[in-house]
Amino acid sequence: MRFDILTLFPEFFETPLRIGLVGKALQQGIAEVHCTNPRDFATDKHRRVDDEPYGGGVGMVLKPEPFFAAVASLPRLDPCEIILLTPQGQPLNQALLQELAQKAQLILLCGQYEGFDERIRQYLATREVSLGDFVLTGGEIPALALINGVVRLLPGTVGKVDSLKSESFQAGLLDYPQYTRPAEFQGHKVPPVLLSGDHQAIARWRLQQQLVRTWQRRPDLLAKRPLTAEEQQLLAEGLAEQHPGVNDVEK
Repeated sequence: MRFDILTLFPEFFETPLRIGLVGKALQQGIAEVHCTNPRDFATDKHRRVDDEPYGGGVGMVLKPEPFFAAVASLPRLDPCEIILLTPQGQPLNQALLQELAQKAQLILLCGQYEGFDERIRQYLATREVSLGDFVLTGGEIPALALINGVVRLLPGTVGKVDSLKSESFQAGLLDYPQYTRPAEFQGHKVPPVLLSGDHQAIARWRLQQQLVRTWQRRPDLLAKRPLTAEEQQLLAEGLAEQHPGVNDVEK
């Protein structure tokens, strides 16, 4: 898979893309990342990529010409998405990452200053993506998050594919608690079921923990995911264990 990042600060990506699973994936050729500076496509002697907004206002707006020219210079793979990273975009979530992981190429447009000329949004980008309901100084951090999230879904990046299937959001639920040695630390013990060797009981406990954790922390996810009768029972039992007297779950 090919990523092309259009950024005024290509040096921002040098270290993060060399470490961890993403760094290994790039070394192994699972994915490749290329940075292009729109300033290299500016046409005036000062290499300006921004200008004052029409109609007045504070700040500077990124000009369309350098971004259109930079994108036109890139080799194209099919299917390709040109993604504008902006707080006004579609929220980045696991479902979107899975969709983007099916593409052959992602071109990421990183903004700065007061944002992009609207014609970049309308006639160049094919999708707008947001990291959340907050504003950053630029699109580089969202671009890095998107690349990280997509690359780890590509075949060969994560050693154990099963670990992807069971983690948070994959089944519409948050992940279950994880434990390792020692079995007791500072008086805090690992739940006995995890030491029992009963794989069916362990699977049931883990699902129950996912349901309870999601209900407590992200009830909006459960609103999108109808629960089976068994899951409703597991959730009710799990909540009752944590909060005696709670024995009814809104269906």
